[in-house]
Amino acid sequence: MKDLKTFLIEKVLLLGSDTLHPETEKVLQQVRREKPDKPVIYLSSGTSSVIAGSEKTYSAIEAYMIENSLNSSLVRVGCTGPANFEPLLCIHLPGKNKLFFRNITEEKVEPLLNGVIHNDINEDDLAGQTGSRGFEYWPGIPFMEELPFFARQKRVILANCGCYDPESIEEYIARGGYRTYVKAIRNYTFEEVCDIIERSGLRGRSGGGYLTGLKWKHALNTSSSARYLICNAKESDPGAFTDRTILESDPHRLIEGIAIASYAIGSSSAIVFIRSGSDHARKKLQHAIDTARDFGIIGNNIFSSGYNLDIVIRKEPGAFVCGEETALINTLEGKRGMPQLKPPYPTASGLFGKPTVINNVETLMNVPLIMQNGPEWFRSLGTETSPGTKVFAIAGKGRMSGVVEVEMGTTIRTILDEIADGIREGKEFKAIQLGGASGSFITNENLDIPIDYELLREKGIGMGAGGFVIIDENTCMVDLIRYYMEFIRNESCGKCIPCREGTGRMLEILESVIRKPLNEESGTTLERFKGVMQLETISSVMKDTSLCGLGQTAPNPFISALSNFRDEFEEHIFDRKCRANICRGLRSFSIDVEKCTGCTACAAKCPVNAIYGTRLQPFFIVEDKCIGCGICFDICKFSAINVK
Repeated sequence: MKDLKTFLIEKVLLLGSDTLHPETEKVLQQVRREKPDKPVIYLSSGTSSVIAGSEKTYSAIEAYMIENSLNSSLVRVGCTGPANFEPLLCIHLPGKNKLFFRNITEEKVEPLLNGVIHNDINEDDLAGQTGSRGFEYWPGIPFMEELPFFARQKRVILANCGCYDPESIEEYIARGGYRTYVKAIRNYTFEEVCDIIERSGLRGRSGGGYLTGLKWKHALNTSSSARYLICNAKESDPGAFTDRTILESDPHRLIEGIAIASYAIGSSSAIVFIRSGSDHARKKLQHAIDTARDFGIIGNNIFSSGYNLDIVIRKEPGAFVCGEETALINTLEGKRGMPQLKPPYPTASGLFGKPTVINNVETLMNVPLIMQNGPEWFRSLGTETSPGTKVFAIAGKGRMSGVVEVEMGTTIRTILDEIADGIREGKEFKAIQLGGASGSFITNENLDIPIDYELLREKGIGMGAGGFVIIDENTCMVDLIRYYMEFIRNESCGKCIPCREGTGRMLEILESVIRKPLNEESGTTLERFKGVMQLETISSVMKDTSLCGLGQTAPNPFISALSNFRDEFEEHIFDRKCRANICRGLRSFSIDVEKCTGCTACAAKCPVNAIYGTRLQPFFIVEDKCIGCGICFDICKFSAINVK
């Protein structure tokens, strides 16, 4: 047989048929490791895995294989989804189903591998099994797809994540990759590809939900000597990490989506605008681009089709506002990342004044699947107005966290109760935040809302880029809003007055609410209350007059929180009380003289010397000097510190 690269190009990509020769299928099975003749060990290697210690686990596995002369393969794969399981290890013994083990740190490697090899499996870290017909079933072990975290998911975009080596283009092609792209550039016109995507009803997954096919047609039908395709992989919302997971786990499908989209709009130049600090994801993507170029998938006159394409990565400068389309374009042109008035829209005049389409990662990941399975297949998923699936990054106070994919139409309650498995530590649910720093809060009354662009918009809720933050009773909503407003104030480009001054004034008012006033005169409370009432007016002005989406949506968290948690704002203003005991400026500490032993530990640790007393005698706290840091409360071994 010819070398694998030539074989895959000639016998798979250029064949032009959906049916492959049986001998070719056998080779592809070997590349996919479907029926291994020796043990295969798969180890997750995404950012969350590395943080959890997967690199040390990988080294421990290598050392074990050498020491025990174990004839097996060790493969790094992407993220499977549940962050609670990291590092996640999968072992595939010949003829048997795959076994998945969670939280496998380096010290667990040797006993785990000894147990599996000698058929004495320790079930403490066992997550489940996967397999298909022809493999031996492990009795008494649940299947991964039966676990609550996976049972209610519809993994379409994430289907390859955690299943193959993301740095292996050979394995991606063996799994059907790039065949749709090659077929498109050799058999379809630009307009036909745009028509297929438009008929599918695919909508932009960055929050706005604009029809992708229609956007492509606008750019294609604008007369120009050049066009650009930009993949916005910035994803800077707090609590969102879906794009990073996709880039690290399945970069080749993203490249295929970018390539098809570029062809559809007649562009020969594509740019991936990636988040600053995502070095792990950037390296994975760059390696995938390099190997795709080596295989002739991108370059000049691709597979004699007459189509040329180059894909490059550009790193954003670290500013939140650069995720906005026009600010992003300014950044790529070497200008300051500041938004511009629209129209003209980028599809008419974008990068260097040329028609430009900007799609986010999740949107482009759908494109190869639609081209492969047809627009009717895509419309069979989800709802009538919002077909397909949606990827979310579950974070916050849920029992489970990680990246999940659900069919459009799935309710928020289903994600919270069944996939995230409710609230950890038996705490009470408070809210779900969708849409990042500019998002809205979903309370218990709205948990049965389906994931649907129109239905969420009717409730004043934006879907955002995929952040799904679970909030429990221990969270102070006033302090949370203050944090988001500080984030937005710092990230504002300062170009327009409503955003620049409005975010600063809102932050100033919120900061006055979360601390005790210096002067306790009767008029102080009224001033604080009037300040909060001003927030509503400021919010209205910002929404109506700000230049870009950052300023227009900046007040959303406050408006949503005030609507749903007004009582917490009133407690902070009138009662000087934070029910979650989060706001340090409102906390009062005192010492119970009956319990205090005079050990001096609290006085020694107090950063402002607000605690006085004589050794072996009860101490006391000077309230005027206390800053409410709570160090004394944490350090006291006799529970003598009271907080209210």
